[in-house]
Amino acid sequence: MYEWRRMSLQEREETLKNRQSRRRPWHSPPHRYLPGKRRYSVSAACYEHEPIIAYSAERLDQFTHELLQIMERESVQIHAWCILPNHYHLMFMADDLKRVLSSLGRLHGRSSHAWNDEENQRGRRVWCNYIDREMRSDRHFWATMNYVHNNPVQHGYVERWQDWPWSSADRFLEQFGRERAKEIWTQYPINEFDDLAPEFTL
Repeated sequence: MYEWRRMSLQEREETLKNRQSRRRPWHSPPHRYLPGKRRYSVSAACYEHEPIIAYSAERLDQFTHELLQIMERESVQIHAWCILPNHYHLMFMADDLKRVLSSLGRLHGRSSHAWNDEENQRGRRVWCNYIDREMRSDRHFWATMNYVHNNPVQHGYVERWQDWPWSSADRFLEQFGRERAKEIWTQYPINEFDDLAPEFTL
């Protein structure tokens, strides 16, 4: 069972340090399009939003590792990502979205089989369908990035973006700094996704 919300501050700090020591590099968001390349977001959820990914912290780690391996191989650039107990979000640049989605579909199939074996739940449906979107503009791009990084806060897992270990938020903040991140948050609000934009929580 996922224990983050019940961890002490020291336990959270140790978990964060451990995750950060094994974190794959976060790739800088582009300032212009590459010829023939397009920017996308993909979201996928567990069936009926059950927290199957968070059966254990080890499962979250392993799934994160496999997901990022696929994206490093199949995409041109990874912009942002966040894995939560029952869903995940990706932002990336690719020249072949179908190939990316096909690889993610195979990951869903492998993980479903392995997790159902692990939990003795053969036949259980693990994944619901995914949603993919092309970024329509720079405004759409940055608002989506704010949405992805704020997702653990929105769902009540942490109070600040960078406190969630399974996300690119800390790399984003390292690159841009708190003041620039706050400007991006203000300039590109996520209220196009939700009725009420939350407070800035860095």
